[in-house]
Amino acid sequence: MKCLILAAGYATRLYPLTENFPKPLLTVGEKTILDWLIDDIDSATGENTKSYIDEYVVISNHKYASHFENWAKEKKQNITIVDDGTSTNETRLGAVKDIQFAISQLNLDDDMLVIAGDNVLDFSLARFVHYAKEKNTSCIMRYYEADDTKLTKCGVVTIDENDKILDMEEKPTNPKSNWCCPPFYYYTKADAKLIHLGIESGCGTDAPGSYIAWLCNQVPVHAMEMPGKRYDIGNLESYHQVQRSYKGIKQ
Repeated sequence: MKCLILAAGYATRLYPLTENFPKPLLTVGEKTILDWLIDDIDSATGENTKSYIDEYVVISNHKYASHFENWAKEKKQNITIVDDGTSTNETRLGAVKDIQFAISQLNLDDDMLVIAGDNVLDFSLARFVHYAKEKNTSCIMRYYEADDTKLTKCGVVTIDENDKILDMEEKPTNPKSNWCCPPFYYYTKADAKLIHLGIESGCGTDAPGSYIAWLCNQVPVHAMEMPGKRYDIGNLESYHQVQRSYKGIKQ
């Protein structure tokens, strides 16, 4: 399985910290955000205790690619850095096109865990990988959001009694449920091959959940309830708050 990490954003709300440095490599505690994520995902193992992930693909923009390349040299995991060629926030490809770009550049043909590289969690993503393996379909995560205003700024899903997605909409004006979707996705090998078709069919390309919103109308997709908390680092204040309070991933 491949793990695609979305890290091509410019984090303009975190300037000046990220004006010349990528947000996923900011430190929280004793490690970078990206270190926390990758070290945790490595704990998702199969029956032979070997990690499900045999390659990590970090999708960067051109401005920050060298930072990720230097970081990857110090990691024990098999990590590939993909430079999407953009240099400004205005010319960014968008998450869905970045995923397709990486698949095309590296000729990827495998199941995929796709995550945003700037998330701090207090739970292990290994649980999500095991859930997806059990469902044997593409999967996402979901959490209950009571604030209607926040729901209009994220992906919102409706599900049946078996976690199957009935509908998903990005940034809905009138949310149909309180189930909000964080940026963690599992694509089966077959469904990863459909991304180009989703783009050609007109699915949104900026938010990564836009592809799932299209895909769930083509094939079964399931949504696991998030077992812990996700810390959203959107601005300087939230970053400093996470630095003060974060205790590390709970296995």
